[in-house]
Amino acid sequence: MALKIHGIPMSTCTARVLTCLHEKGLEFELAPVNLSVGEHKQTPFLSKNPFGQIPVLEDGDLTLFESRAITMYVSKKYKEKGEDLLRLKGDDLKEQAMVGVWVEVESQQYSPAITPIISEYFLAPMHGKTPDEKVIEAGVEKFGKVLDVYETRLCQSKYLAGDFYSLADLHHLSYTHYFMKTPWASLINSRPHVKAWWDNISSRSAFQKVSQAMTFGDKK
Repeated sequence: MALKIHGIPMSTCTARVLTCLHEKGLEFELAPVNLSVGEHKQTPFLSKNPFGQIPVLEDGDLTLFESRAITMYVSKKYKEKGEDLLRLKGDDLKEQAMVGVWVEVESQQYSPAITPIISEYFLAPMHGKTPDEKVIEAGVEKFGKVLDVYETRLCQSKYLAGDFYSLADLHHLSYTHYFMKTPWASLINSRPHVKAWWDNISSRSAFQKVSQAMTFGDKK
């Protein structure tokens, strides 16, 4: 039975999961969720994720939500297929530990800094609101400091966890994709090692397959 994903490719969190599935070369079914009519807040979907958020993964009798938990599960279950995103095929605990560190950094440092910028710049106007410039300014300042740490790290290795692509890098793709459509893309472009890392990971075929549908924010 193929894996089933409930979500939409344009969603950052759904895109994160889809990219992982493509890196693993797995077959899956994408079940679109109509957010515009609130399908994610209705009883059938809430039985899968009580928080009413996408994506949701169904694998037989297992139902998972939270995109990072899903990618971790997929990477472990299918460790012998596709890209070794958690460095599980070898026995180098240091490499595995570094993947874990930078997975956490993305979740606890990078994402909290970049998300308010994306939300205010793209989502506020959709709800008839004016973007809060103070929130954006605070986000830009915070994100710049995070990227300074990334620049230092990426002077030392090609990817975040070492000289190998991992789940730590993959988790950054979807939000950064949208961030590069904002007026503050120079925060990435002005840091040469961060820019080289971004150009590298965003050009991978797995993400290219997903990003074709990530047209949110594109100019008509």
